[in-house]
Formats: sequence, C-alpha cells, structure tokens
Amino acid sequence: MTSLVQKSLPLARTSTPALQFLRFRGKINIQRPKAPHYERARVIAVTQPKYPEPPKSKSCFKTREERTQQQLENPYNEIIAREVRNWLDHSRLVAIFHLNSISADEIFRVRVQLHKQNLHLKSYGRKIIGQAVQGTRYEAILPLFHSNHCIVFSPDQQKIATLLKITRKVPQMVLLGGIVEETLLSRNELMNYAQMPGLQAAQAQLVQTLNQAAGHLVQQLQAHQNSFVQVLDVHAKGEAQEAAPEPAEEPK
Repeated sequence: MTSLVQKSLPLARTSTPALQFLRFRGKINIQRPKAPHYERARVIAVTQPKYPEPPKSKSCFKTREERTQQQLENPYNEIIAREVRNWLDHSRLVAIFHLNSISADEIFRVRVQLHKQNLHLKSYGRKIIGQAVQGTRYEAILPLFHSNHCIVFSPDQQKIATLLKITRKVPQMVLLGGIVEETLLSRNELMNYAQMPGLQAAQAQLVQTLNQAAGHLVQQLQAHQNSFVQVLDVHAKGEAQEAAPEPAEEPK
C-alpha cells in the first residue's frame, strides 16, 4: 500500500538532501562587501530604479528672516547689551584692548590680577557692543571692535598706571584706546595720562601756584609805597644831619 502511494505521489516520498560543506578562508565583511564583477555591476547599475524628485519650493531656500520680512531679536542679547551700557555709564576708566592668540589659563591669571586692583576684564561680541552703544555718546568706539577684543572697566580713573603695568607683562593684549571721565583718548594719550601726578598732588601744585600769584600781586602793589617810604627815610636822615650843631673845639 505504501509503495502504491509513493508511486502515485512522487512528491510524498522522503529523500535526504545532499549536503556539501565549504570552508572559507576568511569572514564575510558585511559593512564593506567585496566589489562585484564588472558584468554584474553593470547589470546592477542598469536595473537601479530611479524615482522622480519632488518639486522643490523656493521658500525652502530662504531664511526665516527673509520669509517673515522681519529681524528676529534675541532677548538675551538685549540683557547683555544693557549690562554693557551699565558698565560704560558707571565706569570712569574704560580701556579697550586687541586680544591676540592667548590660552584660557593666561587670560584667567590676568583677570585675577586685574580684579585684585578693582579692574574688571570683560569680553563681548561686536553685535552686542553695537546694540549697546547705538545712538549714545559712546558710538565713536564701535570701529575698535572689528576683531577679537576685550574691555577693562574701573570706577577709579587713577588705576590707569596700574592697568598699564599689569598688561605690559602680557604682550597678547594690545591697547587700542579708552574712555577716561567720558573723554575718548588714544593709546598715546592714555600713556601720557598715566604719567600725570595724582589728584592730591595736582591740587597741591594748584594751591602753591595760586599762593605765589597772590604773593607776587601783593608785592607789586606795595612796591611803590615801600620805595616812597625809603626815599622819605633817606631824606629825613639827611636833614637831621644838617641841623645837628657842630661840636665845640676843646681848649689846648
């Protein structure tokens, strides 16, 4: 019965497949497969499907500012700009430096040395500086911020000599100019200002000059009176000598 079923249904017969084991010398690289044969590569290239590209909208190539026709302002930049304006308004000494290539450790050491002398080293972007000084009396300093820079603020204008002494040891910081008591000064003017005496010494010199002028004025006013008194004195002494009787001669 079984043989009849197998003869009538040949696919129902069980057969053991012939297995052949192959040994490969290396592993198959899935990430970087071996390049196919030239003929096969040509067939693959020909049979590669090509899909039509979707139409591109012109608005995709425009920025958000161009699409909306308005400039987007960052609120954080406004806060930093107000901070810069506050430093400029409440600082009697503002020095602007061009900053060359310098490491973070060196700039940190300079910042610490300046902070000990009540000098504050800050650095801001040119856009923020422009937003802070636009339409103010500080707008003239904007051309000094075309490159990498840093600013030093201080409430005491007499610290200019100390500032130059500290920054002289840091050649990466090049002085460009500054503001002293709301007056824009160049580099040479700042160096000349640093060589000037202090406020107390200048006041003492002024008082001495005023006293000398007052004394000289009093001396000039009394010069004629003194000369007249001297002339009268000499004249009075001459008359007294003429009026005095000659002494009598003693008998021999």
